[in-house]
Amino acid sequence: MADLFSGGAVGAVIGELLKFAIATVKKGRDFQPTLESNIETLNSLAPLVEEMKRYNMMLDRPMAEIAKLEDHIRDGQRLVNKCSKFSLWRAVSFPYYQGKLRSRDESLARHLSTNVPAENKRDLMEVVLSVRKIIEIMAEKETFGKCPELKGLRGAPQEPECMGMDEPLSNLRTDLLKDGVAVLVLTGLGGSGKSTLAKKICWDPQVKDKFGGNIFFVTVSKTPNLKTIVETLFEHCGYRVPEFQSDEDAINRLGVLLRIVGKNPILLVLDDVWPSSEALIEKFKIQIPDYKILVTSRVSFPRFGTPCQLDKLGHDPAVALFCHFAQLNDKSSYMPDQKLVHEIVKGCKGSPLALKVIAGSLCQQPYEVWQNMKERLQKQSILDPSHTDLLCRLQQSLDILENKFSINEKVCFMDLGLFPEDQRIPAAVLIDMWTELYNLDEDGRNAMNIVHDLTTRNLINVIVTRKVAKDSDMYYNNHFVMLHDLLRELAIHQSEEEPFEQRKRLIIDLNGDNRPEWWVGKNQQGSIGRVFSFFLGMLVGQKQLRVAARILSISTDETSTSDWCDMHPDEAEVLILNLHSSQYSLPDFTEKMSKLKALIVTNYGFHRSEINKFELLGSLSKLKRIRLEKVSVPSLCVLKNLRKLSLHMCNTRQGFENGSIHISYAMPNLVEMSIDYCYDLVKLPDGLSNITSLKKLSITNCNRLSALPQDIAKLENLEVLRLCSCSVLIKMPDSVEGLNKLSCLDISDCVSLTELPADIGELSKIDKLYLKGCSQLSELPYSVVNFRNLKHPIYVICDEETAALWENFPPISNLKIEISKVEANLNWLPGVRS
Repeated sequence: MADLFSGGAVGAVIGELLKFAIATVKKGRDFQPTLESNIETLNSLAPLVEEMKRYNMMLDRPMAEIAKLEDHIRDGQRLVNKCSKFSLWRAVSFPYYQGKLRSRDESLARHLSTNVPAENKRDLMEVVLSVRKIIEIMAEKETFGKCPELKGLRGAPQEPECMGMDEPLSNLRTDLLKDGVAVLVLTGLGGSGKSTLAKKICWDPQVKDKFGGNIFFVTVSKTPNLKTIVETLFEHCGYRVPEFQSDEDAINRLGVLLRIVGKNPILLVLDDVWPSSEALIEKFKIQIPDYKILVTSRVSFPRFGTPCQLDKLGHDPAVALFCHFAQLNDKSSYMPDQKLVHEIVKGCKGSPLALKVIAGSLCQQPYEVWQNMKERLQKQSILDPSHTDLLCRLQQSLDILENKFSINEKVCFMDLGLFPEDQRIPAAVLIDMWTELYNLDEDGRNAMNIVHDLTTRNLINVIVTRKVAKDSDMYYNNHFVMLHDLLRELAIHQSEEEPFEQRKRLIIDLNGDNRPEWWVGKNQQGSIGRVFSFFLGMLVGQKQLRVAARILSISTDETSTSDWCDMHPDEAEVLILNLHSSQYSLPDFTEKMSKLKALIVTNYGFHRSEINKFELLGSLSKLKRIRLEKVSVPSLCVLKNLRKLSLHMCNTRQGFENGSIHISYAMPNLVEMSIDYCYDLVKLPDGLSNITSLKKLSITNCNRLSALPQDIAKLENLEVLRLCSCSVLIKMPDSVEGLNKLSCLDISDCVSLTELPADIGELSKIDKLYLKGCSQLSELPYSVVNFRNLKHPIYVICDEETAALWENFPPISNLKIEISKVEANLNWLPGVRS
């Protein structure tokens, strides 16, 4: 025992205990100051954090960093509250908690000194980026000059008829004009008139008075592309459209844009939103004062509040709407009795679309057709409000369509389902298709007759964006067909009633990597599978997918790959490609389509698409018509039998200027060439004047075309030369007078043209001369007096200023001057897209 307490051992132990005791006393003595320091820090930080939260909410900034700082402060507060309640009898625990307080204080100090400055620097960089975007947009605005103030709304068609909807229109107006509601959902069954009502409310005087020119109308559809929608809004505002790196980038820039144009309240209409697009609506909710979103959808989206429900029409409004579209007036060839009218209206179940279509199908029809329609409708259950039932009712109107030009109009209606939902269909496309499929006349007269019949029956709507020619010219580049999405579904449903192998129309939608069940692509087999298939094919013959369709329609989105099915569409006469991607390769099976007569490629994305493998078309001997829209025209390949080439909103430089062959060698039998809204076109392709078969040449809305070929007179068979709205064309070559078969010359709105060819009066076949809008034309050449020698009338379509120029010459008896007053529908003009 004595040894235990003796010597250095005891001294060392006592020494350590003494050090620990002194440290404990010191920590205990420091406990109160440390506690007070923590309390002071937390009290000073708390109001600052609340301010930061408030600013983050106002700026719509992420809250994650603030949440981390709050967690630090919250943990500190819990520890301080616990330590503040300690009494002196717990003094022995002061050193332990004093260490925890100091550790918590150091952790908070590290966060404030390290993380917060980094976050501040990041936020500052984002602010700089946002400011830079604002400067870019403002610079773009200066580049384009002052954007013209558009009257009415931006992006919607003309004001629609809206009969029988006075009450829902009034309710919707009230909801839009009151404060507080950011998103308003207008919902109802398909065909109930949601889109019609949304368009109508945009033209309402009270709504226009509140929102001014800041009413934007965008159709969303089933497979929306957020970047494309934002690009459309930039275009509506008159700004250059940037290339967005992502959806987030697009929304961020949209927020900047809306804040710039938001001097007045803003109304954004998102039309035809599908159930899967609820998250898309959320993305457009941007914190801007007086900014409202009107959504039309078949679903109610309850997360956005109480929807505005559009119910079926009452019986009396339904009868009025039906009678309007059936044209039941004094001019009707048959006036049915009121009981028959009411029974048919009852069968339409208050659906405006069904009432409109069925009324159109019965217009000017005899009693037997009316009676037959009544009986058909009565066979359907009037209690079933389902979507399928409505399609069945609309089907009745197709069964009585007429046969014209050896083809049933129902077949032509079914062809309209080949095009994407909610997109306008150029009448020129339908003319190209139907001419080759059904042997109609090449001028399009028969095809347009069918279009007008379908319009009369209210199955489609026809929109003429700008009337620039007389009806007798049969020029339809500004005519477009619009189809209700339910009627499009009906057209597709009719096409898909036959078994897959026997369908006359094959519609393929490729979204991302999704493929139809029957699709067997080479890339899906795997390497072992491909090797096995190769040897199996050698032994038993490779089984390839053969289809009997005369029309093949392929739609792709911007994420689709080039994994093509090994298909043999041996019977296809028309190939329709609906694109959304910036790069696209023609399917390999294209070169096997030996019966192909018409190729229609339309890019529905915002920026032009690059087309690869165009040379595959060179082996197709029956290909007569090609139409390209919003693509970069590839280098020309030899197409000996091509008769018509149409380019709309294309980049032409690669195909026309960088190619290795002249167009006269590539397309020696071309009869018609149409180039419209091709903004990079500076000159016509070399060798064009050597295509002596050319009869129609239309170069319109090409605002960089400065000259025509000097040897244009070599086009000895040219009958129509249309050059309207080529704004920098200064002079026409004098050789124009050598076009001995020219019957129509249109130089309307060539605002820089200062003179006509000196010998224009030598055109012996001319019968129409369009001179409207040639504001720099101060005099006419004296040779125009030679027009009096013509054996036929010559019509000059011009404005009053140009008409006065003819007064300087002796009277020309066969000269017929028509003063043209054209009002363009600006909502449908294509914009300048890079």
